[in-house]
Amino acid sequence: MIKTYHFGSIIIDGKTYNKDVEVRWTDEVLVWWRREGHIVDVDDVERAISQKPTIIIIGTGEMGVAQVTQNCQNFIKQKDIQLIIGKTEEAVRTFNDILKKENRVIGLFHLTC
Repeated sequence: MIKTYHFGSIIIDGKTYNKDVEVRWTDEVLVWWRREGHIVDVDDVERAISQKPTIIIIGTGEMGVAQVTQNCQNFIKQKDIQLIIGKTEEAVRTFNDILKKENRVIGLFHLTC
């Protein structure tokens, strides 16, 4: 589904996105906005959680600058959702691999830092 990721840009199904994205197993791609740019907290994942995925993958940027709060990590795990966190390039590869096997995965990808 995701073809390529480069700093500030991601290509999904032939379309280029230059803003952070939420990518769903249903082929939906939404702009992913966070209250605080490099902090991922509960408010920032609630829309994804409402879709009842089995796995959420969070890409923290090219250099991994975005941080997922412990509160957010606990919230996701309490919902019985597997959480995978990594730099965006690695997270994109993981998302594509899991998407082939698992049909309820959501990727939240920070595209810059």
